[in-house]
Amino acid sequence: MKVIYPHDSYTPTPCVGTVGYFDGVHSGHRFLIQQLKNLAIATQKPCVVFTFLHHPLTVIQSNFTPRLLTPLEEKLKLLSSLDVDVCVVLNFDSIMAKLSASEFLSEVLASKYRVEGLLVGHNHRFGHNRQEGFSDYKKHGEKIGMEVVLADEFNTDTDQNISSTSIRNALDTGDIKCANRLLSYPYPIYGTIIEGFKVGRTIGFPTANILPNEPQKLIPASGTYAVRVTVNHMMYKGMLNIGTRPTLNNGSNTSIEVHILDFEENIYHQNIKIEFVERIRDERKFENLEELTKQLEKDKKFTIKHLS
Repeated sequence: MKVIYPHDSYTPTPCVGTVGYFDGVHSGHRFLIQQLKNLAIATQKPCVVFTFLHHPLTVIQSNFTPRLLTPLEEKLKLLSSLDVDVCVVLNFDSIMAKLSASEFLSEVLASKYRVEGLLVGHNHRFGHNRQEGFSDYKKHGEKIGMEVVLADEFNTDTDQNISSTSIRNALDTGDIKCANRLLSYPYPIYGTIIEGFKVGRTIGFPTANILPNEPQKLIPASGTYAVRVTVNHMMYKGMLNIGTRPTLNNGSNTSIEVHILDFEENIYHQNIKIEFVERIRDERKFENLEELTKQLEKDKKFTIKHLS
């Protein structure tokens, strides 16, 4: 997949495209992108996904702080895995925010990127204040020679709405199974191993403390999880804790630490990938380290069973 950033020089060819922030690149997004690929095959044109360098709400609402499922580089990896031909990363700034839907179609998509076919997601709106809808987009497109097509609605076997918001809500409550089902892949965190308190090694459960690469990345609810851990290009089973470590009187500081099963290497300052598979339990305070160790043994058995 070719990635075009805002200041890259790029000579576009006639294409078909779709526009969205695509946080999570979840199953609903994948359904839309598959339709785009089908349209590209039918028209014999490349398929182009248009996304944004920053979350648009950071421009529209000055106090908005994103809680991202997929920061940009993660999003691009996922889009690339879907065999998208080109991803154009737009800089959504105050100027673009003021464009009407008609201006966005003509000045950005048609004139700058030569979009001749636009696939609009079901219920998706764009343009200043999102005042118009699909029928308006279609009329605007007809005036400039752009075919605007409404995507099919994504229906599932359940009544649950598939959206980035519903996935965030699931992660906020620790419902990893639900989040992974809506995403269609295990929710990941990428980070670096940093120095910790080294208490785990004294009770037979050494942990790697993780500093996430992206400060805006959404971290699941506090608790203990069965996870898959990738480090040095190898995957391992692991049990991960998110929380304040109340048994150790850690105060209000939240940490992310993982015990990697059957692993003894020194991996300080190395990159690590965590994939959440199952929530084991809530974080809670134990009377002493002996009680904590007994619980960790139970957590280990749970992890081995659910990751086998």
